[in-house]
Amino acid sequence: MNRLSAALAALALVAPGSALAADWVPGWSASPQAVWGEGFVLPAGVPVSLEDRTVRQVVRIGIGGTRVRIRLSNAYGRSPVRIAGVHLARSTGGSAIAGVTDRVVTFGGEPGVVLAPGASVLSDAVSLPVGAAADLAVSLYFRGAVPVDSFHWDGRRSAYILRGDHLAAPAFARPDLTSVRLFLSDVLVEAPTARGTVVVLGDSITDGAGATMEAERRWPDYLAARAAPQGISVVNAGISGARLLSDGMGSNALARIDRDVLAQPGVRTLILLLGINDIAWPGTPFAPDEPPMRFERLAAGYRQIVARAHANGVRVVGATLTPFAGALPGTPMAATYYSAEKDSLRRRINDWIRSSGTFDTVVDFDRLLSDPAAPATLRRDYDSGDRLHPGDAGNAAMAGAIDLATLIGGSGR
Repeated sequence: MNRLSAALAALALVAPGSALAADWVPGWSASPQAVWGEGFVLPAGVPVSLEDRTVRQVVRIGIGGTRVRIRLSNAYGRSPVRIAGVHLARSTGGSAIAGVTDRVVTFGGEPGVVLAPGASVLSDAVSLPVGAAADLAVSLYFRGAVPVDSFHWDGRRSAYILRGDHLAAPAFARPDLTSVRLFLSDVLVEAPTARGTVVVLGDSITDGAGATMEAERRWPDYLAARAAPQGISVVNAGISGARLLSDGMGSNALARIDRDVLAQPGVRTLILLLGINDIAWPGTPFAPDEPPMRFERLAAGYRQIVARAHANGVRVVGATLTPFAGALPGTPMAATYYSAEKDSLRRRINDWIRSSGTFDTVVDFDRLLSDPAAPATLRRDYDSGDRLHPGDAGNAAMAGAIDLATLIGGSGR
């Protein structure tokens, strides 16, 4: 066999659709964002320095598997990022790990890795069986200066930062804390019995603003717990401040669908809950000079997302936009975030999502979460308190409203 034939034969072993390629599914994800400057309404909260520091991040795995791989991302980086070492272990709460499960993570057999600007890297497979809803700790050690241009802003879990190399430490004594995700974008699990992946593309309602910290109570978390026994992997591609058509606190959905949805292993279905920021942001401190959103632009954006998903064999569940009257009281956005005109557009878009036939199926979060006596307002028992983001009870109700049989086919609710 000549070299070309041998290379092609090797590629065939891991071609898309092969048993080996299909075994890997995402167990957890956090979509990368570009770090914004000090002039933005909200602080980025990036640590001042990561030089000679270990960062330990805890993630909850949605679906179990026999081996684990991690993906590190420098998606918006302008300089290389050098990571001197990476460890993986089962978390036992806070910064603590079960020492007997501690594993060195390698990249092409090497213990360290360099993230090129704009690039991501996938680790070698780590032999560490994990169950559904298991918490894993990923520890990164940075020896030199670290330019942080890429992160995920709202992690909903604390990360632990300690000076020095503490990759294998059983726990961190008096660490600094941050709620941002640093360079860790995905955890993949080898799950031979998995039936497929569902990706939820959304904004802060999906990212978890309003959900209890440290508790994994975002609505995709509840959905992942329901779906795992059916062999379905559910991952969260929410970004707080995300929009369908324009960049917000992350790239617009049209720009990130390839990376955050279509590139995920085994993806079968996309749940799309985006558009409230496209409607609400114009005229607020987030986008003071932006003209009001138009129905035609928003509908065209939805159609484009669906067309691109369908071209890749991915089904799309359209989610209606949730009520937001009186949103963000006590903040600089309160006076301009909601208006009757903006809500009229939201209701028109929701009618179109329900009736246009654009989506393969629809989940009506608007009717689920709205107050029957005041339909433009969130139900009080589902409200986190800011009249925009559901709390834990609302998130649980959202996940419970989805029939699992509509996601990838088959039975089960």
